[in-house]
Amino acid sequence: MSGRTVARVEDRRRLGPDAQVDDKAIVIMPSDPKRTDPFLALAEDWFSEPGFEWHPHRGIETVTTVLDGILEHGDNLGNAGALQPGDVQWMTAGRGIIHRELAFKNEFAHTLQLWVNLPARRKMVDTEYQDLRAAQRPVVEHPGVRVDVVSGRVGAESGPARNQHPINGALITLDPDARLLFEIPSSHRAFLYVIDGSATIGGRPVAEGQIAWSDPAPPGPSALSIGSTARDTITRVMVYSGQPLREPVVFGGPFVMNSRAEIEAAYRDFHAGAFGAVPRVARLKRT
Repeated sequence: MSGRTVARVEDRRRLGPDAQVDDKAIVIMPSDPKRTDPFLALAEDWFSEPGFEWHPHRGIETVTTVLDGILEHGDNLGNAGALQPGDVQWMTAGRGIIHRELAFKNEFAHTLQLWVNLPARRKMVDTEYQDLRAAQRPVVEHPGVRVDVVSGRVGAESGPARNQHPINGALITLDPDARLLFEIPSSHRAFLYVIDGSATIGGRPVAEGQIAWSDPAPPGPSALSIGSTARDTITRVMVYSGQPLREPVVFGGPFVMNSRAEIEAAYRDFHAGAFGAVPRVARLKRT
């Protein structure tokens, strides 16, 4: 097992409140997609109301992890649900979807939303909606360590996410002083975001609110050492990895395509109704 290295450690950028949220931080800035490929952005949001009302996407997958509160999610294909802490909503926007993300009953939600790029040949796939409930996902346990598998494989366990491009994802919980050697495919670029606590990752100290990046390694088995350095609390780490696409990336607001012409086509299609109508759907009710 070859040791992976951490190429860089970065701080999340706290932006404060805006018209949609009570507070926002950007963990992965969508400013240099070559450095983060195949991941485009990661935002951390704390919100009550209004949240994120109906808006479109094309060309990406959004992976939304609920950290606290309850998230109400729905799309214009009729999918809807309320997600609890630990639940993950994996949405393939593909050729076009309109969706919303709100705090249930306008109370409170704390979420992490990751944008995963789709390869050019899969940009226009059919949309898909996956609620990956924490209680139904496989877990790998070691002394003082719990690995909640969302996507891809960890040891003998496979996460439930269905991918358009192979992505591994997990949520790792470490007791104080616990350690783990976490395998990552050598061809993958990986990020590890410390949600709570503090850790050493690949020998580098990483504090709460920091993200560590590990670039693709030479062929062969590879792993990163992860150890908790928090004395009196658990440490939670989000880890995702994927093989870089190495394709052109063009942002156009909620659309991410490979050329400016494709972005312009996405806007034309949206305004022409090709994504479907903006729903007039009532809010979910408490049960």
